[in-house]
Amino acid sequence: MTEEEARKARNQYRGEWDKENTRRIRFKLNLRTDADILEKLDAVPNLAGYLKRLVREDIARNGK
Repeated sequence: MTEEEARKARNQYRGEWDKENTRRIRFKLNLRTDADILEKLDAVPNLAGYLKRLVREDIARNGK
């Protein structure tokens, strides 16, 4: 197997794994009215971890 073939096989496996085990969530923020939120999110080093922590804290306070 060439290096290129190995790379393609790894990428295919990752794509299949992602499809079976992950989900993307997207939302839009307005540059003017949500500027404060965007500024904060831009300053966070681990955005996914930060958002997960906020949601889990909210669940702990308010239930699911």
